[in-house]
Formats: sequence, C-alpha cells, structure tokens
Amino acid sequence: MLQPHSLLWHYLWIGPHVLQAALAVLLWRRGLHRQFPVFFTYLVYGAAEESILYVMDVVPLGSVTAWWVVFSVGLIIEGLFRLAVVGELFFHLLRSRPAIAKVGGRLISCMSAVFVLLATLAAAYAPVDSHQFAIGYRATILQQTLYMVECGLILFLFLFTACFKLTWDKATLGIGLGRGISSSVHLATWAVMANGGLLQSRHLLDFLNMATYHICVLIWFYYLLAPQNSFATSAVHLPENNLDIWNRELERLLQQ
Repeated sequence: MLQPHSLLWHYLWIGPHVLQAALAVLLWRRGLHRQFPVFFTYLVYGAAEESILYVMDVVPLGSVTAWWVVFSVGLIIEGLFRLAVVGELFFHLLRSRPAIAKVGGRLISCMSAVFVLLATLAAAYAPVDSHQFAIGYRATILQQTLYMVECGLILFLFLFTACFKLTWDKATLGIGLGRGISSSVHLATWAVMANGGLLQSRHLLDFLNMATYHICVLIWFYYLLAPQNSFATSAVHLPENNLDIWNRELERLLQQ
C-alpha cells in the first residue's frame, strides 16, 4: 500500500514541478513566454512555491503552523495566476476580434481577483470545530473554493468556444485542457475529503492529485512544444456571427 513519504510520494510531489520549471525554460528559449506571459509566470511561480513547501515539509523548517501559513499565502497568489490564465486563454481565442478579446480578458481577470478575495474571506471566516486544526481546515476550504471557481471559468471557456464555433490553436487547447483536468480532479477529491470519504486512506487522494498534475504537465509539454496545428470546432466556412457585430460596436465605443 502506498504511504505518504514513500519514494513515489516524493517523486509525485517534486517531480512535476521540476518538469514545470524545465518547461518554463524551454518556453523562454523558444520565445513562447511572450505569447503566454501569464501562463509562463504561473509555471515559474508554481515551481518555486512547491519547492519551498517541499523543503519545509521534508527538512522540516519551522512548525506545522508555519507550513500551513506559507501554503495558504502561496495558494492565494497561485489562485490569482490560475484564474488569470483563463483570461489569457480567452484573449487568445478571440485575438481575431481584438475589442472583445481586450474587454473580455480584462473582465475575466478582474472577476478572478474578486473571486479570490471572496474565497479568502470565506475561508478566513469559516466556522471551525474545536477538534479541527483551524488553519489547515481553512486552507482546505480556500483550495476547494478556488478550484470550484476555476472549473466554472474553464467550463464557460469551452462552452463559449463551442457556441460561437471558435478555433483552438494547439498551445491554447493544451493549456486549457491541462488546467481543466487538474482543477476538476482536485475539486472532486477535495469534495470527497470534505464529505468524510476515505477517512483512513486520504493519502490515496493525495497520490491521485499529484499524479493528475504530473499528467497535466506532460500535456503542456506536448501541446506547447510539438509542432503547432489548429483545431476547429467546424470545418465549414461560417457566416458573420454576433461576435463580429459585438467586436465592431466595442471598437466604436472604445474609439470614442
């Protein structure tokens, strides 16, 4: 039976983030960090954050409470980056309609900041039983809430794309797919934990989360570094739709 702090546990925690740092280096060398600056920053920050948490856990440095404080602060910052990545994907999907892309991307980014603030407040003021470890419990609530918001935004992104017959390029699809899989699996496992499932074997859910993230990093390697192709939801030529009309009207308003 797999147990925490086994060799596999160590690899699944730190391994994906080493690969994540390597991916950031490759993106920089290929100039793709200019195309996806928010996602690139998320990769660099995520690798650094998890490395610090890993060292604090293994050495260990400081108390358990200190570890959870660093985890919670890092989670808030990471949540901002993750939700901002969705805004960046929206901008890329609509880059042929710059007015909508600009306004929509900024709107999603601003909403993301509000959602992170609300999630932080909800976690900070959540009632805690006397037998619970307060900061760990609140960090769990914060993480659940952020994954819930991210899942909703990514689902909106895919539905919006399908509704308006937009075209995914390979890099954008890979980033969206990886974040969607990661957030969905993490949300499902945290929901199981919150409802008392697998009380004696919760480390198995940790293995599932870490293995899923490892797969997502490999997905990003493939979609970002392989030769780029376009993926369209429809092969036929589409007539002008509401997005083109909205784009023209937004351009007119922005020029006034």
